[in-house]
Amino acid sequence: MNGVAAAGAAPGPVAGGGPHARGAAGGGGRPRAARRHGMAGGAGGTPIQLGGQDCHAKAKGPCTGDISAEMLADAGARLVIVGHSERRTDHGETNAQVREKEEAVLRAELEPIVCVGESAVDRAAGRCLEVVSAQVDGSLPDSLEGKAFSVAYEPIWAIGSGRTPTLEEIAEVHATIRGVLAARFGETGATTPILYGGSVNPTNAPDILKVAEVGGALGGGCSLKAAEFLQIVRAA
Repeated sequence: MNGVAAAGAAPGPVAGGGPHARGAAGGGGRPRAARRHGMAGGAGGTPIQLGGQDCHAKAKGPCTGDISAEMLADAGARLVIVGHSERRTDHGETNAQVREKEEAVLRAELEPIVCVGESAVDRAAGRCLEVVSAQVDGSLPDSLEGKAFSVAYEPIWAIGSGRTPTLEEIAEVHATIRGVLAARFGETGATTPILYGGSVNPTNAPDILKVAEVGGALGGGCSLKAAEFLQIVRAA
């Protein structure tokens, strides 16, 4: 995890603007690391902003296989996902580690997208709001005050399963997240976009995106099919 391309060449242009506000025409893509430089050039001059799927908390060092936030910025990224359920589950990442990664994203002057969400066991036990509230509060550093960031609610049991919560359940969780954000960050927390992710598709996206406090969608599998993904973007 060392080295950036700025040793001899200036980085190319990066698309600007806030991509997550309701009704915004922008979008964000999170390509594989090996393809990010090439895609950054293709996205120049468009509303599309590129992002990373994760980053290391350190700026550099002996961290083989990892990518720093600075390396992502150098490759043309503007957004970075942290705390995805697959990182939390498969790699055992804690709220504290997610906070450290957000600090790294801010250090590189990028915008973090912080993922939270409950498991099927949590949902069945009636602990959904408790779990999600604890993740939001525990994963967000105080340094986010006044900064641009988003929170993405992705129920773990909905990711890639074809199942989604009801619109009422989505509204309940998003309202809970908004309450935590407003209590922690005041005006910043009152306007921070809260995205929904988890089996989003062209059929359910229009209704989900109309739910109160849903400020956009974080798509996974749907983004692999350009035509379907474009329908979701147009529904935003």
